[in-house]
Amino acid sequence: MTALSDAPKRGLARNTSNYGDRDFALYLRRSFAKSMGYSQAMLDKPVVGIADTGSDYNNCHRTAPELIEAVKRGVLAAGGLPLSFPTISICEPSLSPCSMHYRNLMALDTEAMLANQPMDAAVLVGGCDKTVPAQLMGAISSGTPSVMLVVGPMLAQAFEGERLSACTDCRRYWARYRAGEVSEEKINTLEGKLATTAGTCGVMGTASTMACLAATLGFMPLDAASAPAVHADRLRIAEEAGAQAVRLIRNPVAPLSLMTQGNFDNAVRVLLSLGGSTNAIVHLAAIAGRSGLTLDLKRLDALSETTPVLVDLKPTGEGYMEDFHSAGGMQALLWELRDLLDLEAKDLDGVTLAERIGDGSHYVNRKIIRARGEPVSPVGGLVALFGSLAPDGAILKRSAATPALFETEARCMVFNGLEDLANRIDDPALDVTPQDILVLKGAGPRSPAGMPEAGYLPIPKKLARQGVKDMVRMSDCRMSGTAFGTIVLHIAPEAAVGGPLALVETGDRIRLSVKNRTLDLLVDEATLAKRRAAWSPAPAPKRGWDRLVHEQVTQAPAGADLRFLTAAGE
Repeated sequence: MTALSDAPKRGLARNTSNYGDRDFALYLRRSFAKSMGYSQAMLDKPVVGIADTGSDYNNCHRTAPELIEAVKRGVLAAGGLPLSFPTISICEPSLSPCSMHYRNLMALDTEAMLANQPMDAAVLVGGCDKTVPAQLMGAISSGTPSVMLVVGPMLAQAFEGERLSACTDCRRYWARYRAGEVSEEKINTLEGKLATTAGTCGVMGTASTMACLAATLGFMPLDAASAPAVHADRLRIAEEAGAQAVRLIRNPVAPLSLMTQGNFDNAVRVLLSLGGSTNAIVHLAAIAGRSGLTLDLKRLDALSETTPVLVDLKPTGEGYMEDFHSAGGMQALLWELRDLLDLEAKDLDGVTLAERIGDGSHYVNRKIIRARGEPVSPVGGLVALFGSLAPDGAILKRSAATPALFETEARCMVFNGLEDLANRIDDPALDVTPQDILVLKGAGPRSPAGMPEAGYLPIPKKLARQGVKDMVRMSDCRMSGTAFGTIVLHIAPEAAVGGPLALVETGDRIRLSVKNRTLDLLVDEATLAKRRAAWSPAPAPKRGWDRLVHEQVTQAPAGADLRFLTAAGE
């Protein structure tokens, strides 16, 4: 009799539990699987694991159950056995201190489940902005052939003569409410009008940006980046994801193999051309770090100078993701950028990018996806800044900023952490003018705040009610991809590790120059030396995940990943 452990190591025979008796481990596994009603014929099939991130805490993912059913159809039709399993699900509004604090925990969870459960390939169901990078990071580190399946964006809602969708419109109306332009009654009504269908934010925020980048990298079809969550197309895309996962069993493609420098540069070009989220820089840096690559901010800046913004969506422009999808989506955008891209980069099926984007005969709506000769902006949406305040770099989304503020030298108003910001920003006695620079420190990746989307500092209420719409703001944290304004982010090193930002005090002068790509603190070295001698770090958290993050998290330019999970730290 042939031992069970001598069977080919696929399907349920993969990654057997270790009891010191491999035959018994496989026998026990099949016995327990049969308790769920599976026939032997089904248990003999190769297995596709399906990572389920559905959660009652995650509104973006409420279509996960029907997507998983569609994936299962695709897997079964192609000859595989689909087995879904839960992982951590993270959603921005539902987590304290913020969802970014748990991205790496989700990546670690995903990696462990992909690597150690019996599966030959996987489909990763995600979408809400931190889940996609977490899943890609986990897939790359585990080595499991994996297909990405995002839930898709929500639809915009017609309301009083305009279209609305989370979350750019949410922020816009909240700013007007703070300025006294919108009544409490109307802001309460709007609360039920900003997110009225399933799906991720309907603008080019972080979720949509990461979906477009995952498609560019080849982890899913191009149209899968933009098909709305509630369209029947999304279910057909899910079914195809299941079929593609079975193809990966027959022709395995490790996620790492897609992470070539050319393919990675393609993703950076697309990010810039989309006018995409600043958060994507941190996520791409983390994905690169899992792959043995780096996202060099100076190279990003150089690519930005030769990459036009072509997509006219909020928060940079006017449209919504449903418009991008119907305008031609990623195929149309990549066609416009084709001379800037590595067209030999391959997807999971081994198809080159040149083949994926076709021959140019596709439909395109030029109101949404501009021609190269008529861009939204002739240069990319993001720039990197360096200087005495940001020796390791900072980021500005110039496509969503006010050009008149690009060259600013002014005194600063400093908020030492989020509680200080909340307590003082609306104080009528706050000594602040529209010309000042607002600075928030102590909110970076190592801080107790966990690098939240607090970089979109609110305009002080007394200025908002004077009609001030924008002013220079800067911090070591992030802002939502749906936000807008002249906002410098991800200042590195952060204040919590003793970077120059930790030494800034109210009344200091700071110089921002987008033209020169500089960010400088105009304080003499003798004064800074005294401040540095008086500075001391906050105590480490006592236990748990917070303690691990404190000890291991990298700075924003390296992706804010845990050092021991990166390729360099292994």
